[in-house]
Amino acid sequence: MSDLQLSLIVLGVALVGGVFAYNKWQERKHRKLAERVFRAEHPDVLLGRQQADSPEAAWGETTAAERIEPAIQDAQVETDAFQPQAGREAAADLREAGAAAEPPQELADPAIDCVIRFESAETIGGPYLWQAQHLAMGQLSKPVCWCGLNEHNTVWERLTADGAGDYRRLRAALQLADRRGPLTDSELTLFLNGVQRLAGEFLAVADLPERNDVLARAAEIDRFCAGVDIQIGINVVATGAPFAGTKLRGLAEAAGMTLHDDGMFHAADDAGATLYTLSSLEALPFAAEEMKTLFTHGVTFTLDVPRVANGPLAFDRMTALAKQCVASLGGTLVDDNRAPLADSALDVIHDKIVEIEQRMAAQGLIAGGTQALRLFS
Repeated sequence: MSDLQLSLIVLGVALVGGVFAYNKWQERKHRKLAERVFRAEHPDVLLGRQQADSPEAAWGETTAAERIEPAIQDAQVETDAFQPQAGREAAADLREAGAAAEPPQELADPAIDCVIRFESAETIGGPYLWQAQHLAMGQLSKPVCWCGLNEHNTVWERLTADGAGDYRRLRAALQLADRRGPLTDSELTLFLNGVQRLAGEFLAVADLPERNDVLARAAEIDRFCAGVDIQIGINVVATGAPFAGTKLRGLAEAAGMTLHDDGMFHAADDAGATLYTLSSLEALPFAAEEMKTLFTHGVTFTLDVPRVANGPLAFDRMTALAKQCVASLGGTLVDDNRAPLADSALDVIHDKIVEIEQRMAAQGLIAGGTQALRLFS
């Protein structure tokens, strides 16, 4: 055997050994990462500190021992309660570094989202992951948010196509319900399969939940929301000549309302959130350039109860403006069936709004709050 052949054999053995050693090192590194993520179970935030035996128990069914009132809890409260031990140690390190252990509620809310831990041993470029998840989950109808702890500034931030962050710790949050209904089995399958595929592509580990638990939570949230999803509408109809657009616009703007692109006048609070709207009973929406020549036989004031903070006060403001329109335009205040609305009927509606807000608050869901705006969209 020549020296050249002997050298090639030695070189080949060295290369094989190097590849084997590298693979073992990678396997060990990712095994440690997986152990850190999966080491302990994650109790369901919606169930509170005591695990319920069923979704019904989680939402306030009475048991033999005691009645546990349900709550859509603040995602930042008791965060350590659903972190594994290694996650708690990592959270302590993050707190020392001035970083939050979990993302803020507006990015990933365990109370109303299916939140998946997605962690990698190596940094991942945000734009690359954003593009990959968009390709994998672009068909989802429910909102999904990917956020990560920026390795450079230790701040949780939403992933975007033009972001510049690098991440190891990420969260994928899929909203469980909205006004279109609860998360469906097919959508959850698309989401979970997509996360698994991305974990393989980026050599990361993903802490996937039990699908039946997720679907049960989505159904329970949707059932509760359906029971408080109420929009109040009162109409002012002409009893003689139709209302002139110039007069309507003058009354609306004098009351602080502004005309939006949706063809309705909006009354807003100090933060710019809509309190109630004014629309035409006619088929065509209002348009700024046509208000001078517009005539309509009626208008509708609408208050979207779950989306408005302090709904009773907003309703009182709305009815006061409706009565002003009646006096100024010569109309009548009626309900959707064209039945006259007396003050006693308005008082009943006012009390109903109070009841709805109380029912929401009992679940930890604040009318007009971040969670309510997402669920009732």
